[in-house]
Amino acid sequence: MLPLPVRRGPKVSVLAYQGMSVFEIGIVTEVFGLPRPEFDLPWYQLSVCAEHQGPVGVIGGASLRTPHGLEEFAAAETVIVPGVPDVTAAPSPDLVAALRLAHRRGARIMSICSGAFALAEAGLLDGRRATTHWRYADLLSRRYPAVQVDPNVLYIDDDDVLTSAGSAAGLDLCLHVIRRDFGAAIANAVARRLVIQPHRDGGQAQFIEAPMTVTPDDDRVAKSMAWALEHLADPLTVETLARQAHMSTRTYLRHFARSTGTTPIRWLIDQRVRASLVLLETAGTPIEEIAKAVGFDTPVTYRHHFGRAMRTSPSAYRRAFHTRAGDSGTRV
Repeated sequence: MLPLPVRRGPKVSVLAYQGMSVFEIGIVTEVFGLPRPEFDLPWYQLSVCAEHQGPVGVIGGASLRTPHGLEEFAAAETVIVPGVPDVTAAPSPDLVAALRLAHRRGARIMSICSGAFALAEAGLLDGRRATTHWRYADLLSRRYPAVQVDPNVLYIDDDDVLTSAGSAAGLDLCLHVIRRDFGAAIANAVARRLVIQPHRDGGQAQFIEAPMTVTPDDDRVAKSMAWALEHLADPLTVETLARQAHMSTRTYLRHFARSTGTTPIRWLIDQRVRASLVLLETAGTPIEEIAKAVGFDTPVTYRHHFGRAMRTSPSAYRRAFHTRAGDSGTRV
């Protein structure tokens, strides 16, 4: 019996550069480079590239070698710049030319952290909203005034050009790309293997706000939150949650704020919006029914809170992320 042919997936290239942190390239390698035979999908083909032949030194005294240069880098369907060696210096003309060539060919161009400076130098961010690490946002804005720099988001998806904030936000962006290409279920599965959230608070719409970390250090509050997640469709009040925590309402509010940095109602709204994402992505359920299923009183209330959290409407989100049955969802 002959072995099944290997199904080749979309090509992804990432640029290694002198003095980089291994974590920066490791993000891309972990998400796009590891084989995922459990999905039975034509997974990504990753190439690590460099501007010049020879060893590429990384932080800590190690080095890496790759046979792939800028020609291979520009030929991929998704091209990723994880950073630049020096934000105060202009990227090399060769790298700028490779990025422009890739863009003309129709590649999806991505940057992580300071990599946005290379995209901006190539003119790919002119007239677009873009983000980078908050430390570099002012510099990026001053040097490239045609770029609409937004330092308050994890990442921005502008269709064929995507930018993300600091290095860890690169994980959010990479998961978002999997979500675009293969759908929510696959992105969620990859997130579980990485032991990270599939999407941090604020969801995975085009613009994602900086997340609010929720780490309850009070077991009673944590249990009440877990109970609420199992009863999102029910009418829930602060008094209801306080009873689950065996506290008075006033005491519960104080402990909840201390443990999470927010209020129970704000947290409930966020969780209900997040719970609706899967329904929008995977089902054809009417918006009105989704609103009811996740606990909103009316569709109007649901649309209001969804728009505030996601910077888009439920219908627009569905158009962007819904995967039809039998559709692999692959977009390269």
